Amino acid sequence: MNRLILKYGYPITAVILLIFTWVVYRRVAGGVDAIIPLAVAAIVVWVLGTLAFVYYWPRITVGGLRRAILRRGFGDGPIPVNTLHAALDRSSASTGSVMGTGTDDVLYVAGWLDVHAGPQVLHTPEMDGRYYSVQFTDPTSGANFAYVGKRTTGTGAGAFLLCEPGWNGTVPTGMNRIDVPHRAALLIGRVFAADEDDRLAAYALAQQIRLAPLTP
Repeated sequence: MNRLILKYGYPITAVILLIFTWVVYRRVAGGVDAIIPLAVAAIVVWVLGTLAFVYYWPRITVGGLRRAILRRGFGDGPIPVNTLHAALDRSSASTGSVMGTGTDDVLYVAGWLDVHAGPQVLHTPEMDGRYYSVQFTDPTSGANFAYVGKRTTGTGAGAFLLCEPGWNGTVPTGMNRIDVPHRAALLIGRVFAADEDDRLAAYALAQQIRLAPLTP
């Protein structure tokens, strides 16, 4: 749906403005008394519309990315739930409409996390000082609630336990726990590639960023 809004945003806006202009004209033609109900209705619609937009837009946006990832991935096939996929090509060329940003100095990793059936473990390799990050985006608010990467957890190899807030199991030694507020999240990873010669090395590291179920 968000793709349709972006594609046809200008025509849709023009049609809405034309309809609004026609309604205002008809009301004005009916006299001052006819304008008051229109003004009240406009205020109510504005307030309710703003609240609806703030509430639903993150769900629409993140939901669209979820469907794109699960159905077609980066264009070379669906990415199953609780699976991370790394793109070899530069981001603007490889991710297309899913995650294309025009930023060509990073390779992307993406997947959809779901811990309803139990905790997952995010494994990250030794990055030896290379910039990388994995962001966790809440599907209900669109806010990023956690980060793993050079600026937050360093570049050493790591394992991070991902679970719902009410999970009361034992966190294995050496793992850091990250609570997933609504038991699902969009995961977006980035691995820095200095130039074309460095891309294969960055890709090899990006492929090692993976999810796996927590084993007893």
